[in-house]
Amino acid sequence: MRHLLQTLHILFAIFAVGPLVHAATTASRGVRQADGHAVATAARTVRIYGYASLLVALFGFGLVQPKYDHQFSDTWIWLSVVLYVVALAVLFAVLQPSLQRAATALAEGSSAQPLNARIAASGGVIGLLFAVIVVLMVYKPGS
Repeated sequence: MRHLLQTLHILFAIFAVGPLVHAATTASRGVRQADGHAVATAARTVRIYGYASLLVALFGFGLVQPKYDHQFSDTWIWLSVVLYVVALAVLFAVLQPSLQRAATALAEGSSAQPLNARIAASGGVIGLLFAVIVVLMVYKPGS
């Protein structure tokens, strides 16, 4: 069972978190180019893959058992969970609504440029948080 959970955890990390981080970190390009379709697509992508990333956490939680030599008290596990929750909070509270507002503004013929810094910064923060989570998963400090 461990190998199945670990395989699913890694596969969903690649195929859900990968596109999520890509869309989050490149979304501001659509705003800079005033491409409303690209911005709307980025908003939809980060929303869908943000929810899909919950499966990564679900399979990861399945691996946190003493019989697999992992416990929530392990520093790298609880810190990864905290960073993941922060990443999702930034995603759903800042990035996705900002992208939606930018897409709406561009569809109406207005400028979305005032939102560009917020979109770029929140996308960068999300990318950085997931990168730190990967480092924690690989090096497992404190174990």
